[in-house]
Amino acid sequence: MKTRPYHHGDLRAALLARAERTLRERGPGALSLRELAREAGVSPAAPSYHFKGKQALLDALGLEGFDRLTAALTGALEQAGDSFADRLDAVARAYVDFAVANAALHDLMFAFKYGPTASGELAAARQRLGDLATGLIEGGQRRGEVREGPVDRIALPLDATLQGLATLAVSGAIPAERIRQSLDDAIALILHGCTP
Repeated sequence: MKTRPYHHGDLRAALLARAERTLRERGPGALSLRELAREAGVSPAAPSYHFKGKQALLDALGLEGFDRLTAALTGALEQAGDSFADRLDAVARAYVDFAVANAALHDLMFAFKYGPTASGELAAARQRLGDLATGLIEGGQRRGEVREGPVDRIALPLDATLQGLATLAVSGAIPAERIRQSLDDAIALILHGCTP
């Protein structure tokens, strides 16, 4: 059997892009480092330079997803107004848009982060995402737009509402034509619950 030489510009990025496509088209069970190597045109051993095994590949996909989601939310906040309502609206819409556009990746991110084999890096990535919500709430409290109290008691219902709505939208439980209206309703409920 002739082995292919390793001459790929950025094999790690190529493997992650192919893995995300496989994840989207066939689910996490279809991911195989050997198959990804074949598709990338490299030797079966080449992916091991970047991923020790399938779990490392899944962790890397999850980390990439959290990084992209955090960037999307940060960008939305940069474009939002100064009020808590404007900032919450921007974050909520960006979050649900990301989940709908990246359904399989979103599922992977939140399914594997709590697993016993998930890396500490995934927990840290999730924490960075949580820090955005915390900062949003703290800013609202400083301006008197959000009720006083422990931030985590406000952040958890906010997180659960957005996560739940995103999960329902991704699963098809909310028809595509009703996602925007459902999001408007969820934002209104969150704002009502946060009001001083």
